[in-house]
Amino acid sequence: MPQPSERPVIFLVDDDPLVIQLMGRALASLAEVRFATNATEALTRIKDHPPELILLDAQLGNAHGLDVQTQLQQDPLLAPIPVIFVTSHDEEALEVAALEHGAADFITKPIRPARLVARIRTHLENRRLNRQLRLLATQDGLTGVSNRRAFDDALDVHWRQAVRTGEPLSVLMFDVDCFKAYNDHHGHLAGDDCLRRVAQALQQQVLRPADMLARFGGEEFVMLLPGTPEAGALHLAQRVLVAMSDLALPHGHSLAAPYVTVSIGVACAHPATADQSPDRLLQAADHGLYTAKESGRAKACAAPV
Repeated sequence: MPQPSERPVIFLVDDDPLVIQLMGRALASLAEVRFATNATEALTRIKDHPPELILLDAQLGNAHGLDVQTQLQQDPLLAPIPVIFVTSHDEEALEVAALEHGAADFITKPIRPARLVARIRTHLENRRLNRQLRLLATQDGLTGVSNRRAFDDALDVHWRQAVRTGEPLSVLMFDVDCFKAYNDHHGHLAGDDCLRRVAQALQQQVLRPADMLARFGGEEFVMLLPGTPEAGALHLAQRVLVAMSDLALPHGHSLAAPYVTVSIGVACAHPATADQSPDRLLQAADHGLYTAKESGRAKACAAPV
């Protein structure tokens, strides 16, 4: 999703360059406009850079807009993007079929720029409001990072994607060492501030857009790393240990160090392998975390899936 400071992206798919030119000029004040003139190019470019909205011609040469929409809906990362069909006045049957397939709206030819801009402005505003609502529903209220629900959804999406691509999927599971002792001696308000600062330190290590940090529960956090092998996950875990040392949040009652530390469990799955599953990946990360805590805390241990 684009950041608030970025212009939204609208993707136009039409085999008539004049229509693309007309719509592009009209929408340039609202968004960055990208386009393709055939279905194959459109699907490739949309998957590489998902837009906010897609305006899709009902008929693309030998391809049908409904077929393109179906392929978009089969990709979990693209399915939520609203598809607005561009149709002619006599395509009522198509409109009914497209609605049944999840079309967000219709724009009829010939294109009327003022009406086009008004309709698209409304859809962009709806997307912005929906994103805010999703953020509230998926954000941990204390630390501001993603919550468990958001993590579970992301794990499901990236697992299915990795099944198709054959890429690895890694998880880091973190536990704040001796956190009960911290709460007992500093109070729960200080404990809440500790969790916020730990979350900030962990979030600063999330460098790729697809990577995700979430609060797993209590003083536990989890990081999802798509396309990352075990060696890469262990390298990131070591960076986190250094970051916690640099944070240097005093903890005079820890058994691991005079400052707040985390123990880390590392696990890497290859979802294309038949005997692996998301549950086994999380169980392995939890086992690695247990090993790290039992062997002295403030370290990272990997466990097989």
